[in-house]
Amino acid sequence: MQKIKKGDDVIVITGKDSGKRGTVLKVVSELDRVVVENVNVVKKHQKANPNAGVAGGIIEKEMSIHVSNVMLYNPQTKEGDRIGVRTLEDGKKVRFFKSTNEVVDA
Repeated sequence: MQKIKKGDDVIVITGKDSGKRGTVLKVVSELDRVVVENVNVVKKHQKANPNAGVAGGIIEKEMSIHVSNVMLYNPQTKEGDRIGVRTLEDGKKVRFFKSTNEVVDA
């Protein structure tokens, strides 16, 4: 089970965007990387393609960062928190915050 999933609210803990908070837009599980909204934004020079209706110019886009550089945001403590995985009585696996033992997804 993945500890970070699409749609999770995360905090960046290292790098140039340290301390920023955003939502996970995409998870690339083969490379252990995530794309976070408004984090690791780069400028890309894009060539125009009239057949596809793409205008040329300089665009800004989010690039992926390694999953070890983000922590799941805990709304109770208002900071990043470590995640554990436990199995419920009915056999379902759920994620929980290590500091508060609160279940993330029911």
